[in-house]
Amino acid sequence: MLNQNEKLFMEYWEKSRQKHKRFSYQLLSGLPFGLLFSLPILVAVIFHGWYKIITYISPSQLVVITIAIFGISVFVAVFRMRFKWERNEQFYEELKFRERKIGAANV
Repeated sequence: MLNQNEKLFMEYWEKSRQKHKRFSYQLLSGLPFGLLFSLPILVAVIFHGWYKIITYISPSQLVVITIAIFGISVFVAVFRMRFKWERNEQFYEELKFRERKIGAANV
């Protein structure tokens, strides 16, 4: 028998699974975490002064570093949200299987 939380999750996931699967939704909802993940890298680059040790960093190299940090944050955001979607989808499929199994046992 499924408990109330599992039934509520199944209803919610049936309604919103396609929305959560879209790349744009995954990017926009995961981007704050991705930026939070890459923020320490940016802080280390700017405030630790490691760039003073090497001879010279041109402004174009700083742009490349900034783009790389943004790329890391986008990757982390999308990867995290896809993993979360897969985990919810697997849980949903397990609940559907249990529901069918219980239904077949009652017949």
